[in-house]
Amino acid sequence: MTPHRIRRQVIEELYEEALLLADEARSVFDMRGRELCGADGDPARIALSIEGLRTTTRLMNLLAWLLNQRAFFAGELSETQVRRCGRLAQDRLSDPVQLAWLELATRSLIRESERLYARAERLDARLGHEAEEGPARELQGRLASTFAGA
Repeated sequence: MTPHRIRRQVIEELYEEALLLADEARSVFDMRGRELCGADGDPARIALSIEGLRTTTRLMNLLAWLLNQRAFFAGELSETQVRRCGRLAQDRLSDPVQLAWLELATRSLIRESERLYARAERLDARLGHEAEEGPARELQGRLASTFAGA
């Protein structure tokens, strides 16, 4: 199996995981019709709102990045376009103080979104490293060394 095919398979698997997690997050953080104890200033309600926004933003950033990668594999984006526009944004991790107010299942979902994002960050860093050391860079280096001596 070629590195290109392996990379494509990893992207597809991450995409499927991210979609499932996004659907689960939507249901966990949907506050419509939810009876939460206390008033609007209730710390648990505030924590759910803050961490829900962080988690859904994390997952939407991840899905956008994965869609760019999929577009590249489908031939809809060039390598230059995906490198220029397709970098994964830096994640903003959850606040431990806010997490303490949430149910265990909700905290678990948040941590899973952070783990999935971290996997994508490692892949994105690796892809960026490959682009920096690809055949074009090698050719540029040879040309530079050839003309430096002239």
